[in-house]
Amino acid sequence: MTQVQNEISTGKSVATAKDNAAVWAISKVMESDVKGFAGISDSLSLGSSTLSVARQASESVTDLLTEIKGKIVAAQEGNVDREKIQTDISALRDQIKTVVGGAQFNGLNMVTGTDDVSILSSLDRSNDGSVTASQITVNRMDLSAKAGVIGGTAIAGSVTDYGTITAPGGVAAASGVTTDSAGKAAELTFAGAADADTYSIKINGSELNYTAVGTPSADDVRDYFQGAINALGLEGITATAGAAGVLEISNTNAFSSVSIATNSSTDANLEMTDINGGGAPTDPDAATIEQRAETIDFSATAGVKEGDSYKVTIGSQSFDYIAGKGETLEDVAKGLKTAIDSNPPTGVTTQVQKDATTGQWSLAVDSAESDGLEALTLSVTQDGTASGGLFGLDNLDVTSNEGAAAALTNIETMINSAIDAAASFGSAQKRIDIQSDFVSKLSDAMEAGIGSMVDADMEETSARLQALQVQQQLGVQALSIANQSPQSILSLFQ
Repeated sequence: MTQVQNEISTGKSVATAKDNAAVWAISKVMESDVKGFAGISDSLSLGSSTLSVARQASESVTDLLTEIKGKIVAAQEGNVDREKIQTDISALRDQIKTVVGGAQFNGLNMVTGTDDVSILSSLDRSNDGSVTASQITVNRMDLSAKAGVIGGTAIAGSVTDYGTITAPGGVAAASGVTTDSAGKAAELTFAGAADADTYSIKINGSELNYTAVGTPSADDVRDYFQGAINALGLEGITATAGAAGVLEISNTNAFSSVSIATNSSTDANLEMTDINGGGAPTDPDAATIEQRAETIDFSATAGVKEGDSYKVTIGSQSFDYIAGKGETLEDVAKGLKTAIDSNPPTGVTTQVQKDATTGQWSLAVDSAESDGLEALTLSVTQDGTASGGLFGLDNLDVTSNEGAAAALTNIETMINSAIDAAASFGSAQKRIDIQSDFVSKLSDAMEAGIGSMVDADMEETSARLQALQVQQQLGVQALSIANQSPQSILSLFQ
């Protein structure tokens, strides 16, 4: 009766270790885990709220950058008030900084800095009883416009005189080669022709043909093609007469190469004797006249570490970009472009290019002035402080044609950075919300399991109590009858 009454009063069939030591011990371990999961649920809720703020900030920055892009596009037209457009861009830029600076929850700002943030997500108990904490690591996405601080520890020598850059030990944080812009032309040499000899020159798909009548001289054939090529009006392509029988086709397009192919009925009549200042091409009948711009060609396989610092020198000016966590040489090339475009030397323009075959990224630097680039060099150091994801935002300037053109490409890089940040935070928040839902269901399942082990079945226990009470009453009545029997017997002797 006492045991049943205790079960009813406590609601548990195993309330103490005395009742069932093994079951009680198991239930207490599980109860401690449930209590721990309650704390984990709070941690996940805090993490989800923090990421929600960061995601919404990234989305707002994306919207503001898109508005800036609209202003920049409008500035491409010369017949607009660029000063007023620049004022609008400056206001939007300041608003972006306000959003980034205020995007904190409980003092944690996920859109500044580069340190990862870990959020407690689970307690994992192994078979031997040991417990380990699992965490979800979320990467910060720096959307500040800071320039970064270049590191001072050299990991590679400077690229000078158009040489190759490599890191010691063959483990390159970056490797590249600067390519000289000299000699971006093709030199064709003609020989005298016999009657009915044919010649063909194809430039960027435009084909020119010549059939000899009589015995024209080499200069006659050369002069014909000089006039025919110039008459095509192809932008940046000019044909000039050189030495006897020599025609030079030059390319002055800053960032566009030119394909050229030749053919003749007699091989000796037309030969490509030089391409880009490097002598005869491997294929004497087809080659590419390179773009006018000089390039820094980065490795297609080298990696980049946070803090790796890149310095490009153009003449007497230097431009820096410091890589952040998880960045690639594509990011480095675009960062250096942004740095140069922020304060370019007179006449200097830039473009980031990718080789479609090798996947190699290059930074092309062009100058409209013959001596504008002087010696283009690259140096790499480490241990720097990374540039912000919106590096270059402060230097968007559409008040000039060159600035407006540069801003149009650079704003795309910034928009992509903001979009990547929003997508990253969205994915992380979704994962945390899923984990939070799982922890809640896991806690419910564990509580149900604990209850099945130690909780009393109240219906069964109540029925058992009623039965015991009836048995007790019957026993009392039986004893009462038994106690009355001696008195009845004694009454017979009176």
